[in-house]
Amino acid sequence: MRAASLLALITAALLTATGVATAHESPWRQTGHTTAENRVSGEGLTTLRLPGHAPEIVYRNGATIPQPLKDEGWGHVGDPDSLRGYVFDVYQDTVTPTPTRKMYLVTKPDGTTTEFVHPLAADEPAPNANAEVAATPDGQWLVSGPLGEIDRLYVSATPFLNPRGPKQAGDLPVAGRIHLDHHIRSAQGCDFVSSTRLICATSDPNNDLYPTNLQLLQIDLPRPLNGHDVTAKVREISQVPLVSTCTGTFTPEGVDYDAGVLRVEVVPPAPCNTVTDVYSFERR
Repeated sequence: MRAASLLALITAALLTATGVATAHESPWRQTGHTTAENRVSGEGLTTLRLPGHAPEIVYRNGATIPQPLKDEGWGHVGDPDSLRGYVFDVYQDTVTPTPTRKMYLVTKPDGTTTEFVHPLAADEPAPNANAEVAATPDGQWLVSGPLGEIDRLYVSATPFLNPRGPKQAGDLPVAGRIHLDHHIRSAQGCDFVSSTRLICATSDPNNDLYPTNLQLLQIDLPRPLNGHDVTAKVREISQVPLVSTCTGTFTPEGVDYDAGVLRVEVVPPAPCNTVTDVYSFERR
């Protein structure tokens, strides 16, 4: 049997087993690779563009959490996003046994910060409630989600940028939900690559939801977000890159999209995890 025919049969078998559509060829090609020290990286990244300054890739990990926030109980930071000089961070309560809240920290272009503490709704999982955040390209909406197996993402009006969003510290209410046509598990980072498409990286160790584990997923919306519920289609693009001289567990983390370049963080196995690998992709 020819290799191409065998590959087609294997692909068909995977699709039959999972019921999930996957691309025969990834729409993204890897164009670069760099590393960042794990003292500042490993939980997320975003490109910050401030007027009069060169673009800067901002990394997040536990050591980047300001001590006053830790004192308030915010012991975990997720994958951030940035737009128009604003930085949006998501925090999880790691002190309360059963958390009832999550927090969005917005840093303005002038460096001032505002906390938006959101009481969890009935359908918002308490564990790992704020794993990642992504701002829509028009700046009007923030999309966030928890870490476990989920069937929806949560949409809120962007503080300061959306007229419907809050302008001072307080709640950041859920305005709508993105209902997913296929479950995803352990989405560590997401970013918009267009007004109707999100790319997410997961640390899902299993292949029961998709043909591979540690997936790079594409979430397609039927229209740009407007604050109302919407149903989105999910498909796997590929597995994230797993390249290291060490063997063991890889952990995909943050996702960033800026100026046509998609970046994905992957923490390699110990003892190689003194750095975080950052892979760059561009559309084919």
